[in-house]
Amino acid sequence: MADGWTLVALDDVDAVPWQGTKLEWRPLRSALGARIVGMAAFTAERSGQEVVEGHTELGGGRGHEEVYVVLRGRATFTLDGETVDAPAGSFVAISDPGVYRRAVAAEPGTAVLALGGPPTFQPSASEWLERARPLLRSEPARARELLDELRRERPESPGVKIGEALWALSQGDDVGARELLCSVISANPELRTPLQQDPDLGRLLSEP
Repeated sequence: MADGWTLVALDDVDAVPWQGTKLEWRPLRSALGARIVGMAAFTAERSGQEVVEGHTELGGGRGHEEVYVVLRGRATFTLDGETVDAPAGSFVAISDPGVYRRAVAAEPGTAVLALGGPPTFQPSASEWLERARPLLRSEPARARELLDELRRERPESPGVKIGEALWALSQGDDVGARELLCSVISANPELRTPLQQDPDLGRLLSEP
């Protein structure tokens, strides 16, 4: 632990019996001191041991969305009666709070990270911009879909105009791209430096 950051090994977080059961809960969020999302890890020493208690997120779950990440081993999830195999590296996202979910370890030493919270997170515009950037010339139709999706999801974000500047640049319209960037910087002066450093758009701001 240091000023501004924390490193925690999962196995160093004490395993706590969850509400008197044999489910091993490791209060990871508390150990990290993080407040970005609810998080906990569940571990199983033996195959067949529960790693996600059977529940829905209605009522006491406060309607949260959940994502489960199988960190190691293998887990067998039951989702509204459907069995899902989830080896290490798998992500299981449950957006409907009414879905009944439960998981047991399919291998000894299985560990599952549980993330949960209300669906209120606002993703950065860069999530769309950086997906669209490499497609602007190779798959322009797909790039256009991503930029349009950004406009729908984040209509007030300056990233919308930045995306349009990237699009204009890919179409050979340097003048239009520069005008869009100037409009962004006029409304958001703090973005001048990041845009000057952009690998594609930066040159437009250094040219007379």
